[in-house]
Amino acid sequence: MTEKITETLLLVDDEPGIRKVLGISLADLGYRVLTAENGEAALAMFRAHCPAIVLTDIKMPGMDGIDLLKAIKGESPDTEVIMITGHGDMELAIESIKFEATDFVTKPIRDDILSIALKRARDRIAMRAKLRAYTENLERLVAEKSARLVEAERQAAVGQTVEGLARAFSNIAGDMRGGIHYFNEMPCYVSIHSSEFKIVAANQLFLERIGDRIGARSWEIYGRNSDARPSPVEETFRTGQGQRARRRICLADGSRTTLMVHTAPIRNRERGVELVLEISADMTEMNRLQTELRATQTRFEQLFDEVPCYISVQDRQFRLTAANRRFKEDFGEIEGGFCHEHYKHRDSSCPNCPVAKTFRDGRSHSHETVVRSKSGEQYNVLIWTAPLRDETGEVTQVMEMSTNITQVRQLENRLSSLGLLIGSVSHAIKGLLTGLDGGMYLLGAGFAKSNEAQIQEGWETVRMMVERIRRMVLDILYYAREKDLKWERIDVVSLVRETVAPLEKEISEAGIDFSVDMAPALRAVELDTGIIRSVLGNMLENAIDACRMDASGRKHRIGLRVRPDPRYLFFEVVDNGIGMDDKTRESLFKTVHSTKGKRGTGLGLFMSGRIIAQQGGAISVTSIPGQGSTFTLKIPRERNASLSPTRS
Repeated sequence: MTEKITETLLLVDDEPGIRKVLGISLADLGYRVLTAENGEAALAMFRAHCPAIVLTDIKMPGMDGIDLLKAIKGESPDTEVIMITGHGDMELAIESIKFEATDFVTKPIRDDILSIALKRARDRIAMRAKLRAYTENLERLVAEKSARLVEAERQAAVGQTVEGLARAFSNIAGDMRGGIHYFNEMPCYVSIHSSEFKIVAANQLFLERIGDRIGARSWEIYGRNSDARPSPVEETFRTGQGQRARRRICLADGSRTTLMVHTAPIRNRERGVELVLEISADMTEMNRLQTELRATQTRFEQLFDEVPCYISVQDRQFRLTAANRRFKEDFGEIEGGFCHEHYKHRDSSCPNCPVAKTFRDGRSHSHETVVRSKSGEQYNVLIWTAPLRDETGEVTQVMEMSTNITQVRQLENRLSSLGLLIGSVSHAIKGLLTGLDGGMYLLGAGFAKSNEAQIQEGWETVRMMVERIRRMVLDILYYAREKDLKWERIDVVSLVRETVAPLEKEISEAGIDFSVDMAPALRAVELDTGIIRSVLGNMLENAIDACRMDASGRKHRIGLRVRPDPRYLFFEVVDNGIGMDDKTRESLFKTVHSTKGKRGTGLGLFMSGRIIAQQGGAISVTSIPGQGSTFTLKIPRERNASLSPTRS
C-alpha cells in the first residue's frame, strides 16, 4: 500500500519548465505543492504557508539557494530543505549541508534519488514529532501522579479544618444522631466521643468500614485495652488540645489499616471539654499513590539514564542542573558546570544556541553542531530542546536532547567524496580515451601510407595513454583499499632505491640533475610499501613534469631527502620547475585537479592525499611560481601511531 503523504512542499526554481514538470511529479506523490520562481518570492510564500519541506535550486538570480536556506533555517530550524544542484555546483551542495540542509539532488533529477531525499526529510519530521510527543507525555504523566498525591495529602491534612468543624458541630451537639449525618458525605471516618471515653456517634463511612461501635470504648478500635498507650481522644480530654497521630485500627472485616487521626475538643459554655470530635483519613490510598509515584519516578530516571542519546537540563544561566549517564560518560560529571564548557570547551555561550531560543520564545528548537568529548573526540550531534515550565507556565529550565549522528555525516561526506571521484574519474577517462583514439588514428594512417614517422608518433601516443591509464587504475585501486592495508616492516633505504630505479632513465633523458639525501642510521618502519612506493613515485613524476614544463632554459634539479624524527618519517621531493600559485596549490588535494593539461589525469595528488591518510600521514606542499615546489610526505614510524591525518 502506498504511504499517504500530507506534507506541504515548496518548490523553488527559476526555470518554469522544471517547476511545472517536477511539480506534477511531486503532486502525484501526494504532496501539496507550492511553487516560487526565485528566492525572494519563495521566502514570502514560506512565511505565509509554513511548508514542512522546501525543495530549492542552488543557483538562482537574486537570492540564491544557499541564502534562502540560511533565511529559512533562521526562522524555522525544523523545516527540511533539499537542495537541487547541477554537476558543477557540487561544492555549493556540500556547503549547503553545513548550513543544515537535509540533502541534495543533482540535475537531471532521478525519481528514485528524489524519493530517497524526500523520505529522509519525512523521517526527520516524524522523529522530531515522536520525541516531542514522548517528552510531553512523560511530563503529563509525572504531573498527573503529582496532582493525585497532592490531593491525597490534602485529604489527609483535614486537621487544619477540624477546629472549625468542631465549632460548627457544637451547635448540633444536642442532636447526636441527627447532627452526625452532616458528615456522611465526607470521605473520611468521623466519630464523637464522650468524657467517659465512649463513642456516642459516627458517620456512615465509619459504620460501614469500622463497624457499629456506638457505645464502645474510644480505644477499642485500635485493638488495645485501657492500660496501653492513650488514644488521641484520651489525650484531647486530658490536655484540652487537638491531637494528630498516625494509628493502626481494626476494620469490621478483621483487616488492619493505617489512619491519620485528627481530634478536636468540643467545649461547653464553661469552656470545659464536653465532647471530642475525631476525624480519620485512610492512609492506604495515599501510600499506594506514593509507591506508584516513586515507581514512576524510578522508571523516568531509568529512561533518563538509558535513553541512547545525550540529555541535559539547563537553567537560565545555561548551567547544567541534570544530565543522563551517557552525557556524563562522554562529557564528564556536570558538577554545576555550563553547557558550553562540556560541549564546546568554551568560556562563553555559543552563538545561535537553541536553548537560549527556547528560553526566549518557549518553543522547541533543533540545531546541528559539532561538539568535543572529554577525550577530545569530535561528534556531529542533532540537538532538540523542550521547555520545562513551573505551575505558572513560565519556562524555568530547558531540556536538551542530542543524538550523535557522526557516522551518518561521515557516510554523507564519504558518499559526496565518492560522487566527486566518480565524476572526475569519468572525465579523466574520457580525456584518456580521446588521446588513445588519436594515437590509434595516427597508427592507422601511418600503416595506410607506410609512413614510418607517423606510425612511430601514433605508437608513442598510444604507449603514453596506456601508461597513464595504468597509473590511474593503480591509483583508484589503492584508494579503494582503504580498509585492506598490508602492513610490513621494510628497510627505508631499500624502499627509496626500489621507488627511484624505474624513474632514473626518464630523469636522465630529460637532462635533470637528481640527488638523494638520506639521514644515516635509518631504522626499518612498518608501512604498506605498495602505497608508499606509489605515492612517492607520484610525487617524483610530478617533479619531473614540473621541470619539463619550465621554458626558462635554466638547469633543472630534483632532490629527494629522507629524514626521521622521534614519531614520523619525512620524504621531501624538491624541484626547481614551474612552481604554482596559491589557488593551484590549494586545489591539489580538494578535487581532481591537473596542472599538466591533456598529459595528466589529475588523479595522482587527489588520490595520494587520501591514500596516505589511511596510514595516519599527510602530504603538504609549498611552492613559488617560476621557482619550484617542495612536496613533503609525513608517515608515522610505527603502526600504532596516531591515525588522525592532517594536511598543512
